[in-house]
Amino acid sequence: MQKLNFEAIGTPWSIETPHKLSETLQQAIHDRINEFDRTYSRFRSDSLVSQLRTLGTYTFPEDAVPLLEFYRDLYDATEGSVTPLIGETLERIGYDATYSLKSKLKPPIPLKWDRAMTWVGTKVTVHTPVVLDMGAAGKGYLIDIIAELLEQEGVKNYTIDGSGDIRHRGKTKQRVGLENPHDALSIIGVAELDNASLCASASNRRKWGDWHHIIDAHTGKPVSHVVATWVIADSTMIADGLATALFFVPPGLLKKWKFQSIRLFGDGRIEKTENFVGELYT
Repeated sequence: MQKLNFEAIGTPWSIETPHKLSETLQQAIHDRINEFDRTYSRFRSDSLVSQLRTLGTYTFPEDAVPLLEFYRDLYDATEGSVTPLIGETLERIGYDATYSLKSKLKPPIPLKWDRAMTWVGTKVTVHTPVVLDMGAAGKGYLIDIIAELLEQEGVKNYTIDGSGDIRHRGKTKQRVGLENPHDALSIIGVAELDNASLCASASNRRKWGDWHHIIDAHTGKPVSHVVATWVIADSTMIADGLATALFFVPPGLLKKWKFQSIRLFGDGRIEKTENFVGELYT
């Protein structure tokens, strides 16, 4: 069994597989991660996303199309609560390039999508300077991209762990503990992955003062009634995005996608979909 540990987009990652990963493949993985970061990171002044702070029309790579189409679907399904336009709000409250974690000014309410920008295919025209944040689904999408590189090289059995966002492929099912957001040393249950992806989102991650990173675009304030979500889906991008969307809407409003989910509420209640495969301990 080979385990490759590395850092990607600011977080620790690992790839575990019985296959031998060649030096060429490992380099291709690192190069692809760097390319993704140069395109989508709002923390880099040289990224393509950062150029959208200036009015104009910009051309993105082909891989932007499925990601932005998914974001638009999430935006519509949550009536605008999940939006990539949340970036400026996150920067103002301290989740910025320097991780200052200090709220500077009253955070703005993001503009409506169609007022702020027009995105058709690979081209985006910004009507006002925007700060895009791709955090709701970007890491999941990058995991799927790396998985495609593995599979193109004949690697069929693997687990990619992007700091808790997991994609599993193989003949043996994998059991994954669901971290208790109130106690990182305990779990509230176990999910079972069978050639699927698991993503989680929690308000205790990236938390400072009265703020955390899951902000309702309608109010500019952090969500409080839901404290954690877990989603299992075939695609890591979809699992990642829906884990965020479930902070704002119930599973029934996300029927466009096939998934299993759990939501943990601030009052301690747990809600799971009937098709969830695994165990809950509370």
